[in-house]
Amino acid sequence: MSNTNIPYKIYLEESEMPKEWYNVRADMKKKPAPLLNPATLSPVTAEDLEPVFCKELVAQELNETDRYIAIPEEIQDFYKMYRPSPLVRAYCLEKKLGTPAKIYYKFEGNNTSGSHKLNSAIAQAYYAKKQGLKGVTTETGAGQWGTALSMACSYFDLDCQVYMVKVSYEQKPFRREVMRTYGAAVTPSPSETTEVGRKILAEFPGTGGSLGCAISEAVEAATTQDGYRYVLGSVLSQVLLHQSVIGMETKTAMDKYGIKPDIIIGCAGGGSNLGGLISPFMGEKLRGEADYRFIAVEPASCPSLTRGVYAYDFCDTGKVCPLQKMYTLGSGFMPSPNHAGGLRYHGMSAVLSELYDQGLMEAVAVEQTSVFEAAQMFARVEGILPAPESSHAIKAAVDEAIKCRETGEEKTILFGLTGTGYFDMYAYGAYNDGKMTDYIPTDEEIKRSTDMLPKV
Repeated sequence: MSNTNIPYKIYLEESEMPKEWYNVRADMKKKPAPLLNPATLSPVTAEDLEPVFCKELVAQELNETDRYIAIPEEIQDFYKMYRPSPLVRAYCLEKKLGTPAKIYYKFEGNNTSGSHKLNSAIAQAYYAKKQGLKGVTTETGAGQWGTALSMACSYFDLDCQVYMVKVSYEQKPFRREVMRTYGAAVTPSPSETTEVGRKILAEFPGTGGSLGCAISEAVEAATTQDGYRYVLGSVLSQVLLHQSVIGMETKTAMDKYGIKPDIIIGCAGGGSNLGGLISPFMGEKLRGEADYRFIAVEPASCPSLTRGVYAYDFCDTGKVCPLQKMYTLGSGFMPSPNHAGGLRYHGMSAVLSELYDQGLMEAVAVEQTSVFEAAQMFARVEGILPAPESSHAIKAAVDEAIKCRETGEEKTILFGLTGTGYFDMYAYGAYNDGKMTDYIPTDEEIKRSTDMLPKV
């Protein structure tokens, strides 16, 4: 089909929504390295993980062979509240840039949580309820995951305990209040409420925290309360699996109009949104059916892919979680209080790390002032105030579109718009007031942290 008359927004019918999640690991000839038990350094078993995670989620985490996994009907019904999400042709942005490139974005912010995170939150809450649990614990950075999980837990009448990175807790009080409105208990991390939190505060007094710290506290809270399990919003393979609905919907919509993207771009913190967006396209590339250029965009202040090392590391600062082979800055790395709170994790998804290491994906690091410049331009012409995380992808998409303007190439660019930035006005205020600064860690800072990696 010709794509000369593409509507501004492409919506799928309910009947076209995915009925299965896509597991990209099934198509990877070289699989991600296994998670390791921190006590034995042996590959983890289901028995190792089930005291921490829900049983069905453990099975999904360890499943590297099934290409498709059925989405339970109750989760499909919940998805219908806000899915399918629109694929938008950014005509106004194209005009503003004067580029021959065609720019599309998959918009995941059309739900109360304001982001893509609800796609996995509802799945994890469903499996917790199905297992008969009382509640779940989790961490959150910018607050989007905590908001999504609090909504999902409210729907299934589960207790929800959220450890929120302290700097975000202080910068984003309204995000915190949405969580509390949905019934979640929200604690700034690191805190005095857990043993690991007290240890981190003793070692890093005055710290604004990190996702690694918050994970440690949430895991401790889950494993010291009967009837609780830990759930998380990014990094692990089960989360990328749930988020594959983003890419599957996108591909169905593009196929419907005969559109083939040349470049696919996503912001990268732990990997949930990027992995979800690229999965079905990457599957085609892995199977030799098509080729695409994939770009992961991360903050220059927390550059795990572009400046980290590919090694086994702890997934959390307190070193209580399994070890994962990933691109990492070291579990002890304390990022600066970047306004893109959701992109402040020290490592990257094992799946995405392996794909990057194989040269199947590129990565770039961008500074936050340039990110907010791109975000402001996008908001003014496209009418959506983007989340700071999403704006990293916008920045890279703009850069690629400008290259097309300079070369005259008519490339098709797709990026993920993970959510809205209406709870991020503290950051926008800092940018508008000219008070936003760029921080880039020195080689020495990163080396100090990576020198402490476990010897595996």
